[in-house]
Amino acid sequence: MASVEKMTVKEYLDLPYHIVIQHLNDESGSYYFATVREFDGCMSHGDACENIREAMELWIEGKLEGGFPVPEPIDESQYSGKFVLRLPKSLHARLATEAEREGISLNQYALYRLSM
Repeated sequence: MASVEKMTVKEYLDLPYHIVIQHLNDESGSYYFATVREFDGCMSHGDACENIREAMELWIEGKLEGGFPVPEPIDESQYSGKFVLRLPKSLHARLATEAEREGISLNQYALYRLSM
């Protein structure tokens, strides 16, 4: 998707960005809160489904006017689900012992601990 030509706001808005919408209940009441994974600080609340597109447009316009790059959508197909991690032997031993105590593989235990 990267090109030498500058894209317009509309062209960016047509790209498949990742919008996350959460239903929240707090002291303000019950409402929806939306964010765009690729756009740090781009958010909307209330009628988030309708308002997030406007928030995205304003966010992109601000970046373009300021001469800053606009991130393109994250391509999740480039991630294999694997990565190599080096750690101290003592930590490796502790994690392996805890995994054994739980009766699961070290890989499953590490995934469990990372997701906490």
